[in-house]
Amino acid sequence: MPSNSKASRFFNVVDQREFALCQSINGTLRFRPVQSYFQVVSRLGDGWLWYLVILAMPLLRPRDGLAIALLMVATGLSCTVTYKLLKRWLIRERPFISFPSINCGTPPLDRYSFPSGHTLHAVCFNTVLAMTTPELAWLLLPFTLSVAASRVVLGLHYPSDVAAGALIGGLLGLLSVCGLNGIFIQTVATV
Repeated sequence: MPSNSKASRFFNVVDQREFALCQSINGTLRFRPVQSYFQVVSRLGDGWLWYLVILAMPLLRPRDGLAIALLMVATGLSCTVTYKLLKRWLIRERPFISFPSINCGTPPLDRYSFPSGHTLHAVCFNTVLAMTTPELAWLLLPFTLSVAASRVVLGLHYPSDVAAGALIGGLLGLLSVCGLNGIFIQTVATV
């Protein structure tokens, strides 16, 4: 797919400005425990931890857990569509591709960088939980923050990819609970 030339020019400038910060953060991979920790976080952030949370919701919250789980599934699907469309349209190469001095700490799930899908999903799900199950959201907040950090540490994303993913994910989570998807929770809670 041909790149969006305006976006490409914009990202070329931003990439150069973020390079030093990316390289510095990525340099922490030389510490084996740092690399191992963020590789595990990244793998769990591929969806595995969120799948467990979704499956556990009906058990954790018998009254409305099924509705929350369905809401998370619907919201997760909207997150996936959103970030895939943005990545295909904006076409920003990952830092380790653009700058050989940045090490790739784990294989990426797809080619392009903007926005961070892992961060988008993690923040979205944590937002949904913060509005429906705050005690669980607080428990998972360190994981969500670790997922966001892992993207830059592992050389897979620029800080702006992570910030955009967090912003989009937070908005999608908020909209899903307050918007039409929130009907799931209201319907099941009144039954």
